[in-house]
Amino acid sequence: MSNHDHDAYIDDDDELARAIAMSLATQSRPHAAPAVLVDASTVSDSEHDELERAIALSLQGKAHLPRKRTADVIVISDDDEPPTASRSKALPTSTNLAGFLADRAQLEKERLGRQRTRNREQECRQRARKYRRTAGLNDDDADSDGEVHSRPQPTVTLKSTAPPSTQEDLFFDGELRPTIVHTSHPRKDRKKVFTMPQVLGKKSDISFAILSSFVSEMSWIRGHFDSSTPVVFVTHGENDTTQNTTHRICANWIGITPKLGHMGCFHMKFMLIFYKTGRLRVVVSTANLIPEDYGQMENLVWLQDVPPRPTAIDHDPKNAAKLDDFPSVLQRTLHAIGVKDVLDNLRGTLPITAIEDLRCRWDWSNVKVQLVPSIAGKHTGLNTFNAFGHTRLMKAVRNLGMTRKPGTLVLECLSSSLGSYGTAWLNEIYNSALGQSTSDYLNVKGARSKRPMAGSIDVVFPTKATVMGSTLGPAGAATICCQRKQWEGFKTLISPNGKFQLRDSRSQGGNNLMHSKMILGLFQEQGDGAPIGWAYMGSHNFTASAWGRVSGKNASDAAITISNFEIGIVFPIQTKVELEKVAYWERPARRYGVGDEAWIGREG
Repeated sequence: MSNHDHDAYIDDDDELARAIAMSLATQSRPHAAPAVLVDASTVSDSEHDELERAIALSLQGKAHLPRKRTADVIVISDDDEPPTASRSKALPTSTNLAGFLADRAQLEKERLGRQRTRNREQECRQRARKYRRTAGLNDDDADSDGEVHSRPQPTVTLKSTAPPSTQEDLFFDGELRPTIVHTSHPRKDRKKVFTMPQVLGKKSDISFAILSSFVSEMSWIRGHFDSSTPVVFVTHGENDTTQNTTHRICANWIGITPKLGHMGCFHMKFMLIFYKTGRLRVVVSTANLIPEDYGQMENLVWLQDVPPRPTAIDHDPKNAAKLDDFPSVLQRTLHAIGVKDVLDNLRGTLPITAIEDLRCRWDWSNVKVQLVPSIAGKHTGLNTFNAFGHTRLMKAVRNLGMTRKPGTLVLECLSSSLGSYGTAWLNEIYNSALGQSTSDYLNVKGARSKRPMAGSIDVVFPTKATVMGSTLGPAGAATICCQRKQWEGFKTLISPNGKFQLRDSRSQGGNNLMHSKMILGLFQEQGDGAPIGWAYMGSHNFTASAWGRVSGKNASDAAITISNFEIGIVFPIQTKVELEKVAYWERPARRYGVGDEAWIGREG
């Protein structure tokens, strides 16, 4: 998998097989006590109880855990003990051995999943400690809010110049800023930054939140919320999950793992923060919910405050499918990642009880950006084909009235991960960036792989020399990566005067590295007073896994297949001054020259 920050997962097939084999051996010895393959050091008392209940009920010939769980009713509580689950239907009964083993296997698989989650969180904490040591900090420098206090060092001077807390700041017109980087603060370009407390606001004012991240450090992010605040947390799970699953993280925190099948990863990074005043804050970013992404590596955060409607409007199911505005696209995205299932079963005082409340109860009239999600899977039919991935980018460009002809648009793509590129896919995404119909692209005769590049595409990614010379060096580049075989493949595309180029990524803010993702679509033909282009910002790296690949011979059988879950925004750029404001890397970026090579993370 080419995703830049995808952790390696433990293959648990052998361990699971041993659990089943031991269960079978136990059943064949009726006088022996049942053996349970459980590591007592990693399982809570409640998990022991669940395993023992499943075994006892199976051996007694009574009802036990069903193979398919009915929806649990999740009660919001301040109690740290596991919630009591009630079910709308009676649990099915089974006394056969196969059913028992299936339940045992499922319980063991869930345990292993929880263990992997703990392992990933431990890795995040280890990375954070490594960063603090490299930057001249120690663990005592992290306060309860996750902010890092500076401490002068001989080699790296971290001044105590973090912006003062402005938790009352409101952004009803939307705001895009980079995250603070402690080794480069204040920024050389003097642009404003966001800290995590600024993004979330005063935690005592938050009534409910929906968060998402590819990786997370739970102890860090939980410190930014009151323990009584209910939170729904959507994150990456197993690659073979075939349905959305939910689990309890801690008191008042419910986790969702969206179904991936055998696709890529859940890579979305967004937040919906509901406040006790009735205000809603929408956040879309490139940052994972880990301290490194809000202090070590530069990321981008867009947020906008949305006021409640004076009077709620009715939900119209027949019209909802036709709507293409921001809240409608957001609602479809939340449905796709399983948030509806959790809201349906939450009990407590919450600002929303259904996803459709978002459009009906909040006033989105001032939100001007276009939302662009990617949902893992194969999408066909007019309604879904243009709803996700780079064909959704095409729709967003059209909605902004910025359709262009081939050759009149230059793409400048900042990415923290590189994929395997060929002219066929580069022409695909370029066509969508133009806002051109995909059917026109599909109807062109001839092999797509042999078509010449339709327009100029520059990919901005750091060279090895840039990473090695940065303040934190390779220690600060853990989530920036390109594989050796991909770098070798680029050489067939790059030529001195070619339309595809690699350019060095260097932040305007200082000698730090960038985990940001952005695409600038700049028009070569610019009229007086007309917009000069558009920009995308979000979780999508410039890869086919993130944006998808189109297949089909014509519009009637067109499909787009996407590996990852991603989300971002698209907005117009009216002037060169606006362009300078939203572009956070040195431009024009230096073209790769003789002796340059892309940063190959594992080799570094």
